[in-house]
Amino acid sequence: MRTPVTIIGAGLGGLTLARVLHLHAVPVTVYEAESSPAARAQGGLLDIHDYNGQLAVRACALMDEFQTLVLEGRQATRLLDRDGTVVMEVPDDGTGGRPEVQRGDLRQLLLDSLPAGTVRWGHKVTAVRALGAGRHEVTFANGGTVVTGLLVGADGAWSRVRPLLSAATPEYTGKTVVETYLFDADTRHPAAAKAVGGGMLIAPSPGREIFAHREKGDTLHAYVGLAEPRDWFAAIDVSDPAAALAHVAQEFAGWAPELTALITESDVAPVVRPLYALPTGHRWDRTAGVTLLGDAAHLAAPNGEGANLAMLDGAELGRALAAHPEDAERALATYEEAMFARAAETEEEDFMPGIDSPDNTAHRLVALFQQAQEGAQGQR
Repeated sequence: MRTPVTIIGAGLGGLTLARVLHLHAVPVTVYEAESSPAARAQGGLLDIHDYNGQLAVRACALMDEFQTLVLEGRQATRLLDRDGTVVMEVPDDGTGGRPEVQRGDLRQLLLDSLPAGTVRWGHKVTAVRALGAGRHEVTFANGGTVVTGLLVGADGAWSRVRPLLSAATPEYTGKTVVETYLFDADTRHPAAAKAVGGGMLIAPSPGREIFAHREKGDTLHAYVGLAEPRDWFAAIDVSDPAAALAHVAQEFAGWAPELTALITESDVAPVVRPLYALPTGHRWDRTAGVTLLGDAAHLAAPNGEGANLAMLDGAELGRALAAHPEDAERALATYEEAMFARAAETEEEDFMPGIDSPDNTAHRLVALFQQAQEGAQGQR
């Protein structure tokens, strides 16, 4: 008999797992803290890679639907110096393997692919305890409880399921991102829109950097990175957006005005997001009846792989459980060994310098991009 699966967290990884289990007729329920699919904005663009994220989409049998979400032209990339000089430009010629989609659209696609009632909204986990024999009791803030035969923590950086398996906790990476949005960019923010172009802009420097995407609806979404201790950001009062934006913009004095416009011209209050990571090589011993996926398992500093890995984790775990219907522990062990290796390989392959590195400059990044391309060609 197939063991019903209980998933905590309706993010991309948890929903991918639920979809693959549904396709294989494995009973599954997802518990999500948010009150509804529209309770919170779901973030910006995601590039879904042909070597991991798209494999998960295929496992979900949703590739045709996924293609309708792709925003054409968004794989174009510009690398700018802080004075606004374009150091490198890669056009989107339609052959890239990393099509861009809105995270919210992709999440909704996965939600729509599940039977009604699969996701139980408004279920914030407050406690999880082991009952023995691979069973666990999950307690929710609304007073409800559920006893599980197979529990999956897909509940992100601050997972309430992780302590069942590991004592590791996320640590501050030394970098915080301040997010801004510029709406109707071509009309109302032409200088910033011209700088970003049709896809992504990267403007790096030691200790300070700006990333920006052109999202759908003529929206620019910027991620302003600063390498400072957590206490530094206490001075940013987001309740006074103009003052908060000015405070951040001071750190980019001397940068080209079309770049600082991505800060000062924000149409919303800035969102301050400190970045955390689990220890490199995080893993745990096999524990009956429970496992983790995505950021709950291998939270890392943003490197373009997080959502892709979470989705592939979900797909691979789902397939492993479907392949071993009478032996869930064998399925979990098989999944975890592959997942640990996959996460470690991603950490090793990240060639981008950290924001606090003296190599975090546009010209150095060009050289690193070229080296990575030459290495990839040499492996063919």
